[in-house]
Amino acid sequence: MKEIIDYIITWLCYGDEEAAQRVAYTADECALESHDVIIVPNGHLGKDIVVPDFTKPVIEQPTKGKTIIRTDIVYATFFYTSRAEEVINTQRDEHGRFAAKYSVLSQKSRLLIPRLDEYARLVLKQLNLPVPDSGFDHIYLTHDVDSIAQYRSFRGAIGGILRGESKQVFSALREIHKDPIYTFPWLIEQDERVPHADAIYFVKRTKGKGYDYPQYPLWGRDYKRLKKLIRHNNAYLGVHGSYYGDIPKIKYSKMFRAHYLRADIDQLQRLADAGYTDDFTMGFADQPGFRLQTSRAVRWINPKTMQLTPLTLHPLIIMDNTLSNENYMNLDEEEAYFLCERLIDKVRMHHGDLCLLWHNTSFTSEKYHRSLYPKLLDLLHD
Repeated sequence: MKEIIDYIITWLCYGDEEAAQRVAYTADECALESHDVIIVPNGHLGKDIVVPDFTKPVIEQPTKGKTIIRTDIVYATFFYTSRAEEVINTQRDEHGRFAAKYSVLSQKSRLLIPRLDEYARLVLKQLNLPVPDSGFDHIYLTHDVDSIAQYRSFRGAIGGILRGESKQVFSALREIHKDPIYTFPWLIEQDERVPHADAIYFVKRTKGKGYDYPQYPLWGRDYKRLKKLIRHNNAYLGVHGSYYGDIPKIKYSKMFRAHYLRADIDQLQRLADAGYTDDFTMGFADQPGFRLQTSRAVRWINPKTMQLTPLTLHPLIIMDNTLSNENYMNLDEEEAYFLCERLIDKVRMHHGDLCLLWHNTSFTSEKYHRSLYPKLLDLLHD
């Protein structure tokens, strides 16, 4: 338990180990003799799981330069970053996901506020340390490659012909750049407008059945062309896992994102056991915002075993389909823009990591994302 507590306090101090030494997690107020801040435990860490209080932290300053935080912000950090809520709340949607609508975070727009980042700033201020400047620590422009092309498979071509799209089919068969969802060159060009961002393409390694359909062959010419294009433009390849929870063996990347954002506690543990180091799944499909209540990367604590794992969770802040799909928010372009702007400003304020997910299939003429996405990239220049 000490390892977990020490890690959380250091994380709340933005990784400043010297600052963390000045903070004690105890109900014994005598600790103020050797520490500048004490955080009073609520008694639940490592024992039972309860939902943290959302009220403003209670702070006392018995003497100058000494602070007692009577709200257990260490437990709150554990609760949200470990996804402990999913242990006590067994509701799941039709895809087996813990959706935002089931979470306490769906109440009163709590997903729009990175509460743990606010707690971290509070700790720094009580230690009389400067809070990080406004800006982004990292920007991750991520893209799930669910399909490379619409018409260049037998099934895709036949389907297009039957729908009366023969002209488009034969154009795409002759030249992949004519395929409507082969938007990668345009997408790379857009991402390069934010030179300090990391672009990551999560590539499927599945059997291509059921919800994993289609699976493009990784030995095929189309994928090899795409892989060359991605690497030539200094972007990264990640692993896009199966809808059914299979964990592919690591071959070319230790970065992972689950298909359909289907991630649960058991899968996260399997990822850690398999040697993956970075997971980019942690966002809700039905609402954007701060699922982990932070914009900063954090090591995952398994709430079932109370073990600090080597797996780092990167909060996913906004996904394209969340904004536009009828079964999610169904926003128009203007509504989507202003919501994204608000979330991006929150990440910038806390010097956090901005992680966006836009699929290559979203940049077709019938969707507004080809117009929206460049506008959002314009917001990312400090």
